[in-house]
Amino acid sequence: MATPLGARGTARPATAHAHPATGPSPLVLSGATVVLPTGTVQDGRVIVDGTRIAGSAPENARVVDVTGHTLVPGFVDLHNHGGGGASFTSGTVDDVLKGIHTHRLHGTTTLVASTVTGDMDFLAQRAGLLSELAEQGDVAGIHFEGPFISPCRKGAHSEELLRDPDPAEVRKLLDAARGQARMVTLATELPGGLDSVRLLAEHGVIAAIGHTDATYEQTVEAIDAGATVATHLFNAMPALGHRAPGPITALLEDERITVELINDGTHLHPAALQLAFHHAGADRVAFITDAMDAAGFGDGRYLLGPLEVEVSQGVARLVEGGSIAGSTLTLDRAFQRAVTLDGLSVEDTVAALSANPARLLGMYDSIGSLEPGKYADLVLLDRHFALKGVMRRGAWVVDPHLG
Repeated sequence: MATPLGARGTARPATAHAHPATGPSPLVLSGATVVLPTGTVQDGRVIVDGTRIAGSAPENARVVDVTGHTLVPGFVDLHNHGGGGASFTSGTVDDVLKGIHTHRLHGTTTLVASTVTGDMDFLAQRAGLLSELAEQGDVAGIHFEGPFISPCRKGAHSEELLRDPDPAEVRKLLDAARGQARMVTLATELPGGLDSVRLLAEHGVIAAIGHTDATYEQTVEAIDAGATVATHLFNAMPALGHRAPGPITALLEDERITVELINDGTHLHPAALQLAFHHAGADRVAFITDAMDAAGFGDGRYLLGPLEVEVSQGVARLVEGGSIAGSTLTLDRAFQRAVTLDGLSVEDTVAALSANPARLLGMYDSIGSLEPGKYADLVLLDRHFALKGVMRRGAWVVDPHLG
């Protein structure tokens, strides 16, 4: 069983599990189908020079033929609680680094570390640890999921630790994160919710509507106050009704909102996924994992915050009550499922996994697409869209051994 190990320890660079892709010379990956912001290029190439993508190949560049493969940008996960048997919500620095590396092995070259509901002092402590890792570049920031959520839609959160979103307490977490807070999930209908949304917007932190029991009208009010993300749309919120359309309708129809979707085949029916893409459009969808410790690890019993979780056949549920408790998803599986089962185009899937979350994080100038000047973060897929190679900052995390 994975158990909380406390927040002690000083952040340090991750143990290297990758080696430079370029060696002493730049690298040209040639012959692939390359997915670019302007469209898909057949028989294309990506040039890697050091940690960046280059616009032209130097004379000493090494050329590697990747014909028959597809090159896409590294995946960006906005919402992730852990993996590889390790927890971002309670583990040590080494645990967090292990979880990060597990997801890198599955193509996620950038991720935001998510917490779960806990005591305010403990969450502030976690924010301190995770902010060090963010400052080092191991994670792209911190997402606080709880404690400011509705007890009616608590999901896998401890009800006795939930609280109303008092702006002073929201500010306490932002201060503890030392400028590394990227997103806070709120039930914005609760007392203090709208003021907290305004506070977050003023500080450049994403206010996400989730674990909410809000009406349609209350959700519109929160969007007008500055909320810009729907936390795992459809999950942990009222269902869409024809006389009470609820938050789902408000979140889908407003162009200011990006909707998170967990495409694991458990959290969403395929028709719900298609509904979201149809109404929001591909430029407003972000695939996330909402992963917990078991992602990339296996079935068994785990702790998610203080709550015990049973993972069976890859589905995580609370031991008490049976609520879904995060996922065991990795983003390479989300990609393959989207293209081969859900019928999404490769271009729309790349937008949902890379470009859109990168833009939300304000990082699109350096990640999220295969363009010169950006980091050489990329994923190599075979003809069945299975992962064959992962490069991060110009170094192979998963070496495709192509010569």
